[in-house]
Amino acid sequence: MDETTIGLIYPILACWMKRGQQKRLPMTTGRRQFQYLAGVLNWRTQDVHCQPLAKMNSEALITYFEWLFTEVYPDQKLVLVMDNASWHCSAATQAFLALYEHRVVVLWLPPYSPDMNPLERFWKHLKANACANKLYRSLAHLIGGIFNFLDEYADPNYSGRLSFSKDL
Repeated sequence: MDETTIGLIYPILACWMKRGQQKRLPMTTGRRQFQYLAGVLNWRTQDVHCQPLAKMNSEALITYFEWLFTEVYPDQKLVLVMDNASWHCSAATQAFLALYEHRVVVLWLPPYSPDMNPLERFWKHLKANACANKLYRSLAHLIGGIFNFLDEYADPNYSGRLSFSKDL
């Protein structure tokens, strides 16, 4: 389980340019627009379940968990691997998770160890494929592009699908 932020800052990862001519992209002026996303990786199926968050806080995280526990995995036993973000460790989040302790086990990552969370690798893949080298008109178009990518990624035959383990 992890969160990330996407925004209308256009990363250029790789492109060809004529010598001496730098590529320029129009930038929105004023307040920067961004969206928080929360996601989980199903280690067995390699599926990613992602939802936008209104804010990066305990209340938004609890809303995400409600969706995850009641709609995506309504009856299954779950193991959540989480980092030590303040909204993960808050009293409100802990109280909510206690309601589901009969079927949700939380494993805590050591502090400052993002490389141990496989979802971090997925966020990088998502941003490289859905955000980089693309110019979106608005945040709504960017979010649409993200969820179009997630729909493609949900297909088990999608050629760009990441593999997080050797044996499934």
